[in-house]
Order: sequence, then structure tokens, then C-alpha cells
Amino acid sequence: MILVCLAILSYFVGAIPFGMLVARTRGIDIMKVGSGNIGATNVVRALGPKYGILVFVLDVLKGAVPGIVTHFVVDAPKYGVQVQTWQFIFGVVSILGHMFSPFLKFKGGKGVATGLGAALGSVPLTGLCAFAVMIVSTLVTRYISLSSLIAATSVIPISIWLTKDEPQTRPILVLMVVFIFYKHRSNISRLIAGTESRFTFRKQLDVVPETESVVEPPCDEHGMPEGESAPR
Repeated sequence: MILVCLAILSYFVGAIPFGMLVARTRGIDIMKVGSGNIGATNVVRALGPKYGILVFVLDVLKGAVPGIVTHFVVDAPKYGVQVQTWQFIFGVVSILGHMFSPFLKFKGGKGVATGLGAALGSVPLTGLCAFAVMIVSTLVTRYISLSSLIAATSVIPISIWLTKDEPQTRPILVLMVVFIFYKHRSNISRLIAGTESRFTFRKQLDVVPETESVVEPPCDEHGMPEGESAPR
């Protein structure tokens, strides 16, 4: 029963659309601007780095929480599955919540930040190494999507040869990478076509808040704007 509860908790924690919620505080529907993605990259482009960093941290945390909670709740292997593997399994469930959120009609983000959180909450050294790969790749290529895919792919050799995580976690790592590649289908097409946007750490879109209304000029007794005369 405890595993079922952890799975449900992980999914709904992952499903919280922090990118949309943060953008809403600024009167912006993030799914209607830029790439339409709720992740930190699109938030940076629409609202600037301060809000993008906030969304990134929150998305990482929601991936890490399931693994951390599982560490304290599951104290021994269950059904032949090691505790570290359960931690990562529930981290991946959180990624699925982020990608297919019931709060967004089962749409969502691409899972990179939440995937980093899932790794940090269960295989932390592997997660940190993959994050370092992503940073270096981004500095070199300035493509967030390409760097995300490179970092996601790197977790498998890192886990096997460098950090030597619990072997049971490796099929789950492969599954996570498959999901991330699936959500990046359009980015992969644009990378191949040479039309993918390069990342810059500043606001790029001139977005008008939905709550912003047009102020009408004051009118005279004829209903005409002041300074204009009524037709004769």
C-alpha cells in the first residue's frame, strides 16, 4: 500500500505546472507564448532569467522530492527491488506527471529539470555529473535542447562506469532517456533542419500580460476623444 501511495504522490507532485503558475503571476499564459512549453527555458524567454531560475529550481525539487521521501519511508528492499531503485522509479513517475499533467489536459513539459531532480533524489552523483555535461554542452553549442539530450544520454555511461549505481536503476535510466527524447521530437526535427533557436540567458519575447487592458482616451460630450471635433 505504501508503494501505491508513493506512486500517486510522485505523479501529482510532478504534475504541478510551476512554469504556468509562475507565469500566471505576471499575467502570462506561458503555453501561448514562445515555444508553448512550460519549462524554464521558455519562461526565461518570456519573463527573464529571474523567473526562469525559479521555475527551474521548482521543477528540479518536484523530481527530487519522491526519491527523498522514499528514502525515509522505504527502509528495505521490497519485491526484490532495492531501495535506491524504488527512489528512482518514483522519480520517473514524477517526470511522467510533469510531462503528462492532468492539470494541463495531460500536456506538460519536456522533463529535463524534473529528470535532474529525480536523479539528484536517488542517484545524486550521477545527476550532478549529467548536469555538468549539460552546462558545458550549453556553453559550447548554446542549444538547450541538444544539451539536454546529450546530458540525458550521458547518465547511462556515467551510472555504469563512473558512479557505479545500483544495477537495477539502469533500465529505469534508459526509460527516462526514452521519455525525454520522445518529448523533444520537435526540437530534434528543428536541430536537423538547422532552425532550432540558440539559448541566451535573457528575456527575448515582448509579451503583453493578458490582464493588461487598453486605456481609452477621455472623451468630450460628443463621445469624441478630447482634441478632436465631432463631424459636422
